[in-house]
This record gives sequence, structure tokens and C-alpha cells, in this order.
Amino acid sequence: QVQLVESGGGLVSPGGSLRLSCAASGTSFRQYAAWYRQAPGKQREKVAHIADTNITYYEDSVKGRFTISRDNAENTVYLQMNSLKPEDTAVYYCVAAGGVWGQGTQVTVSS
Repeated sequence: QVQLVESGGGLVSPGGSLRLSCAASGTSFRQYAAWYRQAPGKQREKVAHIADTNITYYEDSVKGRFTISRDNAENTVYLQMNSLKPEDTAVYYCVAAGGVWGQGTQVTVSS
């Protein structure tokens, strides 16, 4: 059974950091992995992705603050989020090749 399970979300103060993890079973992140987010009342947007060539993409608002990485041996992808802002508050989803989505993890940035 194909499954992605995110973890690491939570409540953090502005300026703080969180690291999201996404563990895959029945599939792999070797070809492609991405993180999306959806804030209340807004459309889902891509935050970052990493291709099989290790080329990365970041949405403009997170450049320099977020870093996507993966561990192929552990079949896990990460999103390190630093200097968090209230506007980063959203449900974050990981995605694998073939359109496989996780269930999401809530990130709330608030004082």
C-alpha cells in the first residue's frame, strides 16, 4: 500500500524553526519530492520540490528560509523551515512522483 506520513508540524513563535518529515512506504522519493501548503481560505501552493537530479525549486516567499532535502536510504523527505512568519501558517503536504499525497501536517506560526 502506498502511503506518505508527514510529521513535525506544530505551533511555533515568529522567527522560530520547524523541520517537517515525510516518510514513504510503497513508493519512493528518488525521482521527485515536493512540499505544498494550503492556508485557510487560500489555494494550495507548491513550496518546494527536489528532482532526481537534486535540482531544487522554492516558492519566492520561502527562498533563503526553507530547505528541502531527502534521505533515499530512509525513504524520507524533509522540509527545514527557519525564520518562520505568521503567513507561513498552513497545512503542509508532501508529494511523491505519480501524484501521491500525504495527509498533511498543521504548522501554526503565532506569538
